[in-house]
Amino acid sequence: MQIKQRIKLMAAVVIVFGLILFSCGQQSSKGGPPQGGPPEVAVVEVKPEKVAITTELTGRTSAYLVAEVRPQVGGIIQKRLFNEGGDVKTGDVLYQIDPAIYQAAYASAKAALARAEANLTTTRLRAERYRDLVTIKAVSQQDYDDITAALKQSEADIETGKAAVETARINLAYTRVTAPISGRIGKSSVTAGALVTASQGSALATIQQLDPVYVDVTQSSANLLRLQQSMASGKLKRNGAGQAKVKLILEDDTKYPLEGTLQFRDVTVDPTTGSVILRVVFPNPKGILLPGMFVRAVVEEGVNDQAILIPQQVVSRDPKGNPVALIVNATGKVEQRKLSLDRAIGSQWLVSEGLAPGDRVIAEGMQKVRPGAGVKAVPFDEGRKQPGNTAPAASRSK
Repeated sequence: MQIKQRIKLMAAVVIVFGLILFSCGQQSSKGGPPQGGPPEVAVVEVKPEKVAITTELTGRTSAYLVAEVRPQVGGIIQKRLFNEGGDVKTGDVLYQIDPAIYQAAYASAKAALARAEANLTTTRLRAERYRDLVTIKAVSQQDYDDITAALKQSEADIETGKAAVETARINLAYTRVTAPISGRIGKSSVTAGALVTASQGSALATIQQLDPVYVDVTQSSANLLRLQQSMASGKLKRNGAGQAKVKLILEDDTKYPLEGTLQFRDVTVDPTTGSVILRVVFPNPKGILLPGMFVRAVVEEGVNDQAILIPQQVVSRDPKGNPVALIVNATGKVEQRKLSLDRAIGSQWLVSEGLAPGDRVIAEGMQKVRPGAGVKAVPFDEGRKQPGNTAPAASRSK
């Protein structure tokens, strides 16, 4: 009885083991992994190209010209002759100060000059007669000297009178307060009937010229040194246009339609921020730019004739945070390269060190390979989903 049970148990074990072998054979013949060559990766070949290097800097707008209108004589404001917020031209009358006392002073100065001119005529005639009489001893030499001195004093009185008349005329003209520059005038700080004084501290109004306008942006001294070193080494070259062109991005992230020109860099570094001021001039015919607006300026630093650009997706980071990329070397094996990245340009990185023209950088399939492994490299195509699937999605679905 025990022998029969053992025989049945051994037969069952043999049957189960056979079924397992059969199922494994079926799976290996139908669904087993393909026995092919090395894994396939998509690569981007590094090709140097000519790229305009730009930098984005923040800043604020300011008026091209600013003039504070102040009275040069004192008096009562009779009328205001401009519209607040409007445009004025050089020489336009803005305020009229009561001219009565200045008209009287001008008339008095003219009368004093006329009196001095009349005295000069009689003194000159007397001096001529004394010159003839002194030769025949009809008058003393002292009398002749006195009349000669009186003549010179009368001539000096004439010059003094002329100066007094000119001063009175200028003061009378100053009662008409005019615009020193053309531009847009702000609100008035006084009204008709207000008393103003010469050279007072508060301005009557402010005029700003808004076409063109200044944009003052800040650049760190470290970036400025880096730019100068790149220029000296030949990595960057001026674009030959003389003055660098600048584009502007407004507060709402819209692009200003007109380009500006870099006018100068300041010669002093701000010790609190470690930056220098760059002044850019922008045309503003439609008055879109107003003083005090926050803007971002895109400044052309130069042109790199041998720039190396790679897609941002091909760059990863090592455990220390350094940028690295995988390349396929001449022997068809994967190699890791440490990179030095300059800046992002659109969806690409500008590489300063680590890659050379002709290098093949892995763009797809990085997760399947390791440094030292052999791979099959195919050109990278952004339109495909998997390396090796060259047919478009629409044709594969049919």
